[in-house]
Amino acid sequence: MDHQGVPSDALDPASPDPAQWPVGRLLSSAARRVERDWNAHLATWDLNHASHAVLAHLLRSPMSQRELATASSVTEQTMSRVLTRMERSGYVTRAPHDDDRRRHVITITDAGRSAFFVASDRELAASMVTRGLTPEQAEQLRRLLVVVAGERGPEDDPDLSAGSAG
Repeated sequence: MDHQGVPSDALDPASPDPAQWPVGRLLSSAARRVERDWNAHLATWDLNHASHAVLAHLLRSPMSQRELATASSVTEQTMSRVLTRMERSGYVTRAPHDDDRRRHVITITDAGRSAFFVASDRELAASMVTRGLTPEQAEQLRRLLVVVAGERGPEDDPDLSAGSAG
């Protein structure tokens, strides 16, 4: 038996049927599908999930490449490639830091701000993720993903711990 009380042999990670996959494979597959759909949407503005996140960070304030890499959980080399593309698109500018000429300050441009807000249609984004779900299921999925993404246990969420008592 696994931790959910399902016989271990009941799941078949090699099956073509997602209902037979372990949770990790399901979540990974779902994330890839959502990322593919989201990137296809963002491509209209020459953006992808990584560059869209950079614009979101820069809306709060200008940042260094290192700060953006840390905030985005990527290496500085990866962030450099993302920023080069965004600079070509006219979405960000790089300027030398006032106090340290070796560092650059990355700032969102008006075009980047505009692209971010037009591309960030919440209803469209939600529909890409929750197609086929009822509103109640979509909200339950959101609450569960908050727990998974936040590395919190169900005991930290009263709505989830109450529902898992039976």
